[in-house]
Amino acid sequence: MKIIVLGPPGSGKGTQAVRLGKYCRVPHISTGDILRQLVKGKTFLAKRVKSYMNSGKLVPDRIIVDIVSGRLAEKDAKKGFVLDGFPRNLNQAEILEKLAMVKDKPKVFNLKASDKTLVKRISGRRVCGSCRANYHVEYNPSKIMEKCANCGGSLYQRDDDKPQAIRNRLKVYKKESRPLVRYYAKKKMLVSINGEKTEKEVFSSLIKHLKK
Repeated sequence: MKIIVLGPPGSGKGTQAVRLGKYCRVPHISTGDILRQLVKGKTFLAKRVKSYMNSGKLVPDRIIVDIVSGRLAEKDAKKGFVLDGFPRNLNQAEILEKLAMVKDKPKVFNLKASDKTLVKRISGRRVCGSCRANYHVEYNPSKIMEKCANCGGSLYQRDDDKPQAIRNRLKVYKKESRPLVRYYAKKKMLVSINGEKTEKEVFSSLIKHLKK
């Protein structure tokens, strides 16, 4: 089972991709997670990638492609995978099709949501600085004020979840990523899902289409 999950920042694609990976028993491969782990280092590449992410810009294709192709070549991805955050533009989509491990056509889901909903979801995110647990000030607040309920660590807002970065991320998405919807639609590989619904309802819709 090979699945690609598309959608703007805040559409819930990360959450749904994790659930799909567990349901299909294949690895969830998130470029966002991989990059956030990368920027913890002190290398030149780490600093460069961090500058792109903090400003809400996309990391250059050559860096992303190297990361994804290497991950897809690993043993656990041979039976399938769920891609989250890749491809993000037409160039990446065309490169993905040429990779040996993606010969079969993947199922492509596109989660749709309004800008108003996206900004509300993203700006409310909080992360524990110690154990990396995720919270939301409205949908999933910690029981301890500004502290992690798991370890007591301080919660913070990621730089790319702040208002200016959100606006930049949505602007970049509309310019570079929306054409992917048309690209996969023309290939009759795309299924659009209403991302405004609850997490459970969205997942039910995804599974319904997978079973068809």
